[in-house]
Amino acid sequence: MKKVKVLTAEEAAMLVKDGDTVATGGFVGSGNPESLTGALEKRFLETGKPEKLVLFHAAGQGNRDGSASDHFAHEGMLKRVIAGHYNMAPNLGQMIIDNKVEGYNLPQGVISQMYRDIAGHKIGTISHVGLNTYVDPRVEGGKLNAVTKEDIVELINIGGEERLLYKPVKIDVAFIRGSYADEAGNISLQREVTPLDAISMAQAARNSGGKVIVQVEKVVKAGTLDPKLVKIPGIYVDAVVVSKPEEHEQCVGCKYDPSLTGEVTAPEGASKPVALSAKKIIGRRAAMELREDSVVNLGIGVPEYISMVANEEGIGDYMTLTVEAGPVGGVPLGGAQFGASVNADCYLDQNYQFDFYDGGGIDLAFLGLAQADKDGNVNVSKFGPRIAGCGGFINITQNAKKVFFCGTFTAGGLKTSIKDGKLIIDNEGKEKKLINEVEQITFSGAYANKTNQPVMYITERAVFELRKDGVYLTEVAPGIDIKTQVIDQMGFEPKIDGEVKVMDERIFKDELMGLKK
Repeated sequence: MKKVKVLTAEEAAMLVKDGDTVATGGFVGSGNPESLTGALEKRFLETGKPEKLVLFHAAGQGNRDGSASDHFAHEGMLKRVIAGHYNMAPNLGQMIIDNKVEGYNLPQGVISQMYRDIAGHKIGTISHVGLNTYVDPRVEGGKLNAVTKEDIVELINIGGEERLLYKPVKIDVAFIRGSYADEAGNISLQREVTPLDAISMAQAARNSGGKVIVQVEKVVKAGTLDPKLVKIPGIYVDAVVVSKPEEHEQCVGCKYDPSLTGEVTAPEGASKPVALSAKKIIGRRAAMELREDSVVNLGIGVPEYISMVANEEGIGDYMTLTVEAGPVGGVPLGGAQFGASVNADCYLDQNYQFDFYDGGGIDLAFLGLAQADKDGNVNVSKFGPRIAGCGGFINITQNAKKVFFCGTFTAGGLKTSIKDGKLIIDNEGKEKKLINEVEQITFSGAYANKTNQPVMYITERAVFELRKDGVYLTEVAPGIDIKTQVIDQMGFEPKIDGEVKVMDERIFKDELMGLKK
């Protein structure tokens, strides 16, 4: 038996050369190989090496605190970054905005699937995901700034149908995080909240002639790991690094929770009713769209209220919640723990989850509403000088059987109250969210119409639907004046077909709605 090399993080960092493409694992605050990326940053700050790296990763990585992806955010260290999300790595995003590094933002699910195609030496990753959005080369080609010139996404036609070809990336080094390694380099991920893309990343780097370096909690004797728990076989692994406990938290700032890995089942506590607010109003109206036995994806933020309302109303079991990181079932978590689920039924590899999503496996998707326009387009990825990124948004919204965008009607100071079953706007938000033209097309209304996808936009005061000829105002909250409090607060005039319905009065009463009945 050949024993795997056990290195320090500093020794592992020395294996990265100038110009290398480094792929990193992680999902927001979970699964980040902090010992490895931190050591690489330390080496660069002390020596100026390695330089002109290419950073490649699928999900957003970090906690807006200089960790994960932001370890690479130094002038000269990076030449290019190709990633699915940037919001958790603000320093990296700022470098892109300042034209100090080439930047691309591709759909998270596509990058996740690219690892498999790179491993198999495919010509590229061919997908419908991204058509008619900013990723489409006819729009922006996924490029984020003026110094980004190379076309890495190509429009092709196969069998008379348009598709996007995402060109492969040769991976020189993969930094991955596991739980345990045995002496032969076999890696288990049993204490991680989900396996993410660990096996595909390792295969992609190995078959690219690159190095696979895995950060683990400890090394155990050969033959003591359950082979059913081994996700990365030792034949893929070049070296392992035993991390410091503080650099291997299950989620950033969180102690190890076995209910996030399936080791134990957490007791189900009775949820306390959430106070009636603009966000709960949106959650209530959206929850009315739930149907029994639905497979659902909920975005973070306002869509989280849908789960709260469903549980209050006793219909939480109407839906099986899924998270793009891989968990199926259970209760998804938010914040730094986004990507993890308590009491999940299953933990899929991330790329398998996106296979299911891309093929229309989600019945209902409830995502955030940052900006929407007259053509039904939605933007959640770029706002003026701030790059958030699309994450899994494009995969999810473009392919769900029905999609609902949920958010307050305006932003920046909106205050509301309820009086006698009517919605009162106490203070209007300064920023309009329904505008004439979005800054970036993360969701394409034209593509939705082409595929006959039902689309609804739910706010606290009005509900809209996308139809073939535009966006229609279909419902308005009791107490709201359509002219002054809806149309005048928009950047375009919605279409109206006959009479606008009043939203269900039960939504605006501080008592159970009786949705189960």
